[in-house]
Amino acid sequence: MRYKSPFLNEVQRVLRVRGYAYQTEKTYIYWIRYYIKFHQDQHPSTLAEPEVERFLSYLAVNRNVAVNTQNQAFNSLIFLYRHVLNKPLVGLDACRAKRARKLPAVLNRPEMKALLYELQGHNRLLASLMYGVGLRVSEALRIRVKDLDFHDARLHIHQGKGSKDRVVPLHPALILPLQRHLSMVKQLHDTDVAAGYGEVHLPNALERKYPKAARSWAWQYVFPSQKLSADPRSDKIRRHHLHPSTIQSAIKTAAKRAEIHKLVGPHTLRHSFATHAIENGLEIHRVKGPPAKAVL
Repeated sequence: MRYKSPFLNEVQRVLRVRGYAYQTEKTYIYWIRYYIKFHQDQHPSTLAEPEVERFLSYLAVNRNVAVNTQNQAFNSLIFLYRHVLNKPLVGLDACRAKRARKLPAVLNRPEMKALLYELQGHNRLLASLMYGVGLRVSEALRIRVKDLDFHDARLHIHQGKGSKDRVVPLHPALILPLQRHLSMVKQLHDTDVAAGYGEVHLPNALERKYPKAARSWAWQYVFPSQKLSADPRSDKIRRHHLHPSTIQSAIKTAAKRAEIHKLVGPHTLRHSFATHAIENGLEIHRVKGPPAKAVL
């Protein structure tokens, strides 16, 4: 996607050179545009710390935005001044909103079983994977076929939080459902290839280094979108992974049907996994490794 503003195109270029995720790119550019409009379209190079503080105060006081939203805006402007304008902001640490410490929602085992029962198809499998292994929704959606090791019952997670890779045990109860699921995904991929499509986005510069890899079975997403779409960076028609809102909506609907009166979302499954693992006697520093005794 190209912007009418050369300045925003430069911001986009720097974000991509530095390897930021596409969602982060959209978020940062949104707040930078908002910041510029708030100051009557003045170029950010003519603005400094007082203008940044005024903008953040406006968001907090006049717009009453959430803490996370205010910090998103703050991080966007920190990036702008540090990496695009080469004028790092000074003395604004006090402007970072403080997050209130809240206990995360956790489902007990009967609630977890009821939630999974109300889910269907790939949504149930995806939720079972997030709970049984303890994954964030972004990690689960980005899993490729090559990341699944059924022989050793392991799952490779790439570019998790903090851009870290890790290997986690794959719960035995998930292996057969995943294999059945992959057989259907393979049929979908073969149909795409026959129609002249079948490509997926590859990370970093792999697409240039291995031009045929984007169409290979190994690199396909385990949970692909139901529709082909234009890649927002290259405009190529590809099949991306499921959108996070798909599983978010499915889990909320399932929780309502199961009459679970808690704020339940995809991340609840990860918290529940950790809690149940500790209840099973697993040491807390190992929670990110072996799976909890899941209800599948």
